[in-house]
Amino acid sequence: MESKHVEHVYPEFQKMVAREAKERLLGQRGAVFWLYGLSGSGKSTLAYALEHKLYADKRLTCVLDGDNVRSGLNRDLGFNKAGRAENIRRVAEVAALLKDMGMIVIAAFIAPTQALREQARKIVGSDDFFDIYLKCSVECCAQRDVKGLYAKARAGAVKSFTGQGAPFEEPKVPDLLLDTERETLAVSLEFLYGFVADKLAIDFEA
Repeated sequence: MESKHVEHVYPEFQKMVAREAKERLLGQRGAVFWLYGLSGSGKSTLAYALEHKLYADKRLTCVLDGDNVRSGLNRDLGFNKAGRAENIRRVAEVAALLKDMGMIVIAAFIAPTQALREQARKIVGSDDFFDIYLKCSVECCAQRDVKGLYAKARAGAVKSFTGQGAPFEEPKVPDLLLDTERETLAVSLEFLYGFVADKLAIDFEA
């Protein structure tokens, strides 16, 4: 929902150094790679592994991780429907700003509904937004339970937990699907890195 105060805001984006100039300075294309899936599907693990590979390629990146963002920028938000929507909106706005600076943004969020993912795509811009679905069953994620959240949800200590009490909508046609239930981390990372490298391929004029 648009703020009622927006009429008193006077943005001057035209005074900024152009995105293309910043990308030329960095020697890379700005883009947002949005990893999503159930808790325990491997989003953060793959996001940071990808960041390290891109860093080795001398690429400037920024990982926006769900837990990190909720411990700072979005610590005032809950996990109800409105809180989840605002969480994704804020993250997408930050990702868009970083992308326009020429940075490669790797976002790792559950983003349980198609509407939330489309909201993020609209904010970032469809030409620069790539959605990557980490497919992993609730049973497998619960078995891993790396954060102990599934156990807490079963005990009633975590309300509206995605996969147990709150729905997760699988995408119909994601830009990339990684089957993290059957693939090893190394294999998933290889597929992910190859996808990112292909999307970032661009020649800058000298």
